[in-house]
Amino acid sequence: MTTKQIEVSILDVPYRLACSPETEGALLEAVARVDAEMAKIRNNSNVRGTDRIAVMAALSLASELLRLQSSVRHGEAFPAEEIRRTMQQMNEQLGTVIEQYSMQ
Repeated sequence: MTTKQIEVSILDVPYRLACSPETEGALLEAVARVDAEMAKIRNNSNVRGTDRIAVMAALSLASELLRLQSSVRHGEAFPAEEIRRTMQQMNEQLGTVIEQYSMQ
């Protein structure tokens, strides 16, 4: 599998991430989702510090994933593609956070 490096920014902090060409689009979507969630938390709450904002964003996104999974288990109609995309984004977001902390 070929990997490439991409440069992204989350809350105006640059990150270099590795991904395969096939997953680059999904990773960029995940970065945008994480950036938007973190910006929302920073702008609409008293949470300060990038680490705390990142944890709150991870909790918010994990909660959304669990809600979707629960809905599926209870037979509520959710498009399979939306669920797959959300799960992929969450996995990539967690990978991004883990990679961020391993670079420090």
